[in-house]
Order: sequence, then structure tokens, then C-alpha cells
Amino acid sequence: MHRRDIFAAGAATMLAGPALAQAPQARTLRYVPHANLPNIDPFTNTAFVARDHAFLVFDQLYGMDEQFRPQPQMVEGHVVENDGLLWRFTLRENLRFHDGTPVRGRDCIASIRRWGRRDAFGQVLMARVADMTEVSDRVFTIRLNQPFPKMLDCFAKVTTSCLFVMPERLANVDPFQNITEAVGSGPYRFVQNEWVPGSRLAYARNTDYVPRQGAPSMTAGGKVAHFDRVEWLIMPDPATASAALQSGEIDWWEQPTADLFPLLARNRNLQVDIINNSGLIGIFRPNHVSAPFNNPAVRRAVLTAINQIDFMTAVIGTAGVDGRSDLRRENIGYFAPESPSASNVGLDRLRKNLAAARTELQAAGAMGARLVLLNATDLSSINAATLVGADLFRRMGFNVELVSTDWGTLVARRASRNPLEQGGWSGFFTFWSGVDHWNPSSHASIRGHGEQAWPGWPTIPAIEAQRDAWFNAPNEAAERAATAEMQRIAFDEVPYVPTGMYYQPTAYRRNLTGMLKGQPPLFWNLRRA
Repeated sequence: MHRRDIFAAGAATMLAGPALAQAPQARTLRYVPHANLPNIDPFTNTAFVARDHAFLVFDQLYGMDEQFRPQPQMVEGHVVENDGLLWRFTLRENLRFHDGTPVRGRDCIASIRRWGRRDAFGQVLMARVADMTEVSDRVFTIRLNQPFPKMLDCFAKVTTSCLFVMPERLANVDPFQNITEAVGSGPYRFVQNEWVPGSRLAYARNTDYVPRQGAPSMTAGGKVAHFDRVEWLIMPDPATASAALQSGEIDWWEQPTADLFPLLARNRNLQVDIINNSGLIGIFRPNHVSAPFNNPAVRRAVLTAINQIDFMTAVIGTAGVDGRSDLRRENIGYFAPESPSASNVGLDRLRKNLAAARTELQAAGAMGARLVLLNATDLSSINAATLVGADLFRRMGFNVELVSTDWGTLVARRASRNPLEQGGWSGFFTFWSGVDHWNPSSHASIRGHGEQAWPGWPTIPAIEAQRDAWFNAPNEAAERAATAEMQRIAFDEVPYVPTGMYYQPTAYRRNLTGMLKGQPPLFWNLRRA
């Protein structure tokens, strides 16, 4: 999801204006995100950039600390009764939305319902919800038809889509239609009349926000906004972003490209750092409803051919940053390698054997088959991975048609289930955060629930059965057994092909202090020294 780097076109006219001809004001933070934000709805838009935007504007019932433990955020606390079937939540006092209205239990309930229609983890929760009731403005209950011990993990998740609380009037919008205004209760207010898609976004400090007490830790703890204003600026190319960062015209560039790491690291006014230690995992997503990838033997042939290090070298290079001698990792399976869900099951299927892959392709009757491969040239990591993949597919024996466009167009086209001759597609490359692949709860790309699945639409009932087993597991050993079996099935059915993992550095001015580790990029606790 995953628009990894920064080639958003169309902002050149902005750069010619006076705004970037001078250093930013002391109370304004200027930031270059990895991609343009075309849609402000954090439930319908699963792009990382939509989530990052939402964490400025909205708040969550529970935050997630750096140890991936849920902590109370909007809630004062909760109690669990009736053998885990009744949860009672009490909101903190003085919570208000940016439009001045109080945050009430009914807003939380409506937000949970809307989010639960779209999010994979939320769908599991909602299948167990008997009813949700507002007891008072500050108290609401959730009554379950069976226990759900992962409730707080569900509410605190930082993987898309996150549970953000919005006013009831917005939460009542059809979950398959976009909201048209971003009104939350978070530490910053979205200045919508300054939003220029493809160019800039602006946020003003919410002076009514009352942070929790305690030290901040990822999305948990005290969210103190030290800047009066945050501006997101979409740069036309990495060279422009690099120059702006070095001159002090911007404060923070989220994802600099690998070729610029040495230049930025030599600048004594800049810090090049890795704040997301869960890494970024690359995947090739085949279209399971269209030939030739509707044949699992053809998908397995791609798995046989893939050499993950080739893809990661193209994406991130061979240089080290922030004490790491190598930013690349290979032998990546279907779960993040540092997670409790990871195992070695099936890794021997990553054979790096082109000759064997050609033999498998021939046996599957797909030699010379047409592939329509989608590419987002405005995102450097996706573009690099796609070019490596297109070359590999041609050497395997496919007839590759490369459709190069921007990320927004790719996202729109990948929603089509049409056959190739009617504007369909065969596959695309993208990236997910390691946190997204931490466990089955939010691992959208491994799922096998057919038409309801993420674009590619695999139908793999055995994976869904093991996912259910993980949710119902009585202990950690049973959870690990379920995820190991999920990986075994995935290496056989191939919902997608893992293409490796890398660590993405970020770059910012050294006078910017308080940068929080974790995922996503966060704007509270930051100040200028």
C-alpha cells in the first residue's frame, strides 16, 4: 500500500512561488511525504499516506506503544464483564471535535461500525458484536456473542485502516463512499481550504486538545503539538526535495531515495535515520481471477524464479545507513521476520532458479502468455521493483506488456476485475510495512476470501480457516502453529510472491528534536531546538 518514495508530479508551479524561497517560520514544520494524498477518508483509503494524515487529525480509543502494546488514549478506562462478553468503555473528560462538538459514545459507536465494514480486523470484531449501546455521553458498551480477547489490539492497530473516531455525522456516511471533510479530535486540525491535491496540505494546532499524561510512545501516551502549523509539500522529484532539505526550506523528508543517502549523510545539518524498524516488505500481487495467474502452477513458477536480493538492491542499493551495513533482507516469507508469526516453513520454495521456473511455466501451459503489468513510475521503489520484475518475467517466457502510469491511476485500474482485453491487469508490485505483516489480524494480502479480498482476489479457504484458528487460539503456541500452517499453504497457493524486505531511512534537520520511533511517521513531541 504502499507508495514508497516520492515522485508526485504536478507541483513544480508551487516550488516557483515565494513560499519555499525562504526558510520555514519557527512555529511551522514543513514535511515532504512519500506520496500525494488524493483522498482524506482514512477508512476508504488504505494508502499509508491517508493513515499518516489521519493521525494528525483524528484520535484513537487506544494507542499502540513501541512494544506493540495497546494503551488507553481517548478512553479513561474500560471494564470487562460477563466472562468477556460485555466491554464497558469510559471516555476521558473534555474531548471535543474540531467543530466544537463534544466527543460522545454515539460517535465512537458509529465510527466503529463504519470502520468495521472496511477493515479486516474490524470485520472479525463485528462478526462477534451482538450490539453496541451508548450508556451516556462518556460511556458506551459492546456486547459480544463470543469472547474477543484481541479487542484492544483491534482498536489500537496502526496498520491500515486504523480505527479513528470521527463525529457521528461523518461516521454515518456509507463506508464505501468517501467523507468530504476531515473533522477529528486529534492534536492538529486539517485546514481544508488550503488543500491543493498534488501540491500541499496544511494543519493547524488544535488549541483545545488535552493530551494524556505520560511520555509519548509511538501512538500512545501524551500527544503534545509543539508546532502551530504543519505543512505537507509534494515535491516533483527527489533532487528538488533533497535541495530543499539541505537549504533548510523544509524540515523533514520522509523517504529519501537511495542514491541520495551519502549526500544527505555528509551534511552536518541533517540526520539520516531509520525510525521504522519493522522494515518494508515487497510483494508481487498476481490477479487470481485472470489468466495466466488463475493457475496456481503459474504462480508457483514465479515463486521459483524470484531472487529477492535483486529486487531489494534495485530499490535501496547496497549502502548502509544509521549503523546498518546493509538495508536489504532476503529469505522473507509471509510474515515479518521479527514477528512472533514468522517461521522457516516453506522458505525452501524460494529457489532463485530461472531454468526451473521456465520448466514449470512450460508444464503449466503458460509459456508465451500475455502479462499486463501495472507500474507506478511516480514511486521510485515500486518503479524499480517493477522494472526488475518485468525483465525477470520476460526471461521466464512471458509476453510482458508494461503499463506505466502514476500511483493513483494504478490504484483505480487494479480495482477492475475485467479480462485483459477489456482493460484488466495481470499483476503489480508494491510494498507493505513489516507491521502490516506482523500477524494475521491486519495482513490483507495473505487473505483468501475471494471477491472480498484485496485486489487480486485469491480464493483460498484453507488460509481463511487458519486465520480463524489464529483468532480463536487459546495460547501463543496455538497462534504460532496457525501462522506456520498459513505460511505453508501460502507457499503452495501463492496469494502473492514475497520479493524481500528493506529498511527505509528518513532525513530531517538536526535542529528537529523529539522524533518518535515506530510506525507511522508522527508529528507530536517534535520541536525545533
